[in-house]
Amino acid sequence: MQQSQDICPTCQSPLKPPEETPSGKRLQRCSKGEWNSETRKTEGCEYLKWLNPEPKKLDEVCPKCGEPLIMAVTRTGKKMKKCSTSGWDKDQRVATGCDYIEWVNGSSKELDEECPQCGEKLVLFTTANGKKMKKCSTAGWDREQRIATGCTYVQWLRAGEEE
Repeated sequence: MQQSQDICPTCQSPLKPPEETPSGKRLQRCSKGEWNSETRKTEGCEYLKWLNPEPKKLDEVCPKCGEPLIMAVTRTGKKMKKCSTSGWDKDQRVATGCDYIEWVNGSSKELDEECPQCGEKLVLFTTANGKKMKKCSTAGWDREQRIATGCTYVQWLRAGEEE
């Protein structure tokens, strides 16, 4: 007998195996529904369940309480390191446990190449979603004025295309 989580709550049909979208998110559809890429709509039963990846335990400890940190992904795909003791009380709508969170925005690695615009060093930047670009090491962002600062050179890399 199937578990209730493997049954569509809309039409009581079995759910399909999980699938991955082109952006890397995972979902599970009703077996009576099908995505039509031409019309960009679901045909048949429209139920789908977004699957969040399980948090991964890291070899780091929380700077606030000393407990292990975990890498978690939000439902919108943003990554964060957070204390393994943190949680959410649905009934009282309050956070529980340690409140330490560090958002992961991406990583940089200095390259042995010069910027074609200004001559400074280039860096290989990997976004939180795993996309890669070569950009000038002097590039920045002014949050207050919402404008780019420094050199504006950026070269986005395709999958498998690196140094």
